[in-house]
Amino acid sequence: MLLLNRGALSTKDALGLYSCLASRRILLRRGFAPKICCKSSSTVQNTRHDRDNIPATWSLWFAGVLGVSVATWTAWKKYQPFRHSVLAAVRCSRVAGAAVLGAVDYKTTFAKSYESDDMRLEAYSKCHERSAERLLKALLANGGVFIKLGQHMASLVVLPVEWTSTMRPLQDKCDPTPYDDLRGLFLSDMGVPISELFDNFDPEPIGVASLAQVHVGRHRESGKQVAVKLQHPHLAEFCDIDMEMVEVTLGWIKYWFPEFEFRWLGEEMRENLPKEMDFAHEASNAQRAAYDFRDIRTSLYIPEVITATKRVLVMEYIQGGRVDDLAYLAEHNIDRNKVALELSRIFNQMVFVNGWFHADPHPGNLLIRPAPQMSRSPYNFEIVLLDHGLYFDLDTRLRINYSKLWLSLIATNSPSVNADRRKYAQLVGNIGPDLYPVFEAAVTGRAALEGTWEDEPSASLEGKNRSTFKRASSMIDMMPQSEEEMDAIRNAVVNREGLLLSVFDVLRRVPRRVLMVLKLNDLTRSLDHALATTHSSIRIFLITAKYCTYAVWRDDRQRIIDRMRENGLFSLSDLGEYFVCWWRFEKMYRTLILVETWMDLQALNVKTLAWIRGLWTMGFEGAHKAAAGLA
Repeated sequence: MLLLNRGALSTKDALGLYSCLASRRILLRRGFAPKICCKSSSTVQNTRHDRDNIPATWSLWFAGVLGVSVATWTAWKKYQPFRHSVLAAVRCSRVAGAAVLGAVDYKTTFAKSYESDDMRLEAYSKCHERSAERLLKALLANGGVFIKLGQHMASLVVLPVEWTSTMRPLQDKCDPTPYDDLRGLFLSDMGVPISELFDNFDPEPIGVASLAQVHVGRHRESGKQVAVKLQHPHLAEFCDIDMEMVEVTLGWIKYWFPEFEFRWLGEEMRENLPKEMDFAHEASNAQRAAYDFRDIRTSLYIPEVITATKRVLVMEYIQGGRVDDLAYLAEHNIDRNKVALELSRIFNQMVFVNGWFHADPHPGNLLIRPAPQMSRSPYNFEIVLLDHGLYFDLDTRLRINYSKLWLSLIATNSPSVNADRRKYAQLVGNIGPDLYPVFEAAVTGRAALEGTWEDEPSASLEGKNRSTFKRASSMIDMMPQSEEEMDAIRNAVVNREGLLLSVFDVLRRVPRRVLMVLKLNDLTRSLDHALATTHSSIRIFLITAKYCTYAVWRDDRQRIIDRMRENGLFSLSDLGEYFVCWWRFEKMYRTLILVETWMDLQALNVKTLAWIRGLWTMGFEGAHKAAAGLA
């Protein structure tokens, strides 16, 4: 106090000194002896100075964060490369993370030992599910091109069922683009606003896909009700960068896990996406498809294209039901058996005769409606094929070799037939004997035929349970598919050592066009099942056999005629070969017609009995439902 009264210390310094001494007494009482007992006057001054500078430091930090935020926002809005780089990092990390975690999961799961085959099978199945779910979440988060990637995976019949079933919902999980964004796109591409070309344009889409969405309106010039297909505006901006990300991610997987080969997916998307995103190209495909069927009496109908640009397509609007909607078929008295057979004829005509086929024929792209007046359909319905963005062609050699592969699968098993099956599998799909069993299952959709496994002639795809069902000598001999056989197919990729990696190898080797043909095969089989048809499950195989027989005969005939032009019309060897080829064709074709007729009579008998049972239990309405597969 004396020092304070004399003015030797200021009030703040005296308080600081007092605090220091008090702290020293506390520390000494607790056994501590600090070297520095208190702060000098200059130290106190420095402390006060630091405290005074705290607000300034926080101000600088705040200003820096604010400046970086403003700069980042400006770059995001104004500088496209910066925005693409940020999005690329985020989107790529999602897919890469899911892919790498999945590959690690597979390696870990497959390296473990299991007490029994059932436990191993269950572990493998769960690994498939986990990996597929991870990738599904990443694809949904990214959208656009990545949705298309998942849709393609859902259609690969040689992938495990856990993968295809997980990816299949992507066909229906696409978010619509806001209407205001579509108006800008329409004005940019067409040069006029939507209101100038259409009356009563519905802003709510009737369908949303990964690349585009469809709206309904009334075309002002023609007065027709039309479907307007509009591409999602953001696709063009991010398509290239998304493709780069897909290819880089698949390349990383190949580098770190060489046995997991998926780079072909990126190569295929790089080739096909530009075609699918060009609606003028789609309009041209639709016109060519209609031209290919111009002289054929068919139930196929291709909607008329009114106008098309790169991102806008205006076409005839068709009202109908899904081709597998049994209630719709019953309401319009459409025979579901005939629908299944007609679908098979349409796609077999495309593949084996035209050599140019629709490559994305999932049920969402197929409508059915009652046949209008003046229709060319031989039945009371028309099948409407939509979305013509992607078609593939088959050169003559590939088409004929694929036809001969099918005919060998239909022929009764023998050493020469088995040799032909492997020969044409090599020519068609670059498939050697080691991978042939997987390829055969993908082509037929059934478990292995006799003689498929060279190393184990008596073994089938289900491993140890080799006697649970009898394998057929050919596809014609196949009995209705049993639960045991279905289990064998589901578990084929995990029940045999290394078979999953064989599936990846098949996918890598088989030409993309052949994979798309297998996708068509799977579609006809799945629709035949969904339509609850009453004919045998091999009935649609007979249609395929007829088209294969005709395709081979046409090729033989043209080859012999060309040779006759060189050797002369009366060359005995050429005439003899012509007669042999013709007789082989007629014999096979007429035999197939007889078998078809017998199977159709059996199918009619099953429907008739169902109608009678329905009539007995539920009256005429019940009889109609029973015959339609609804009861």
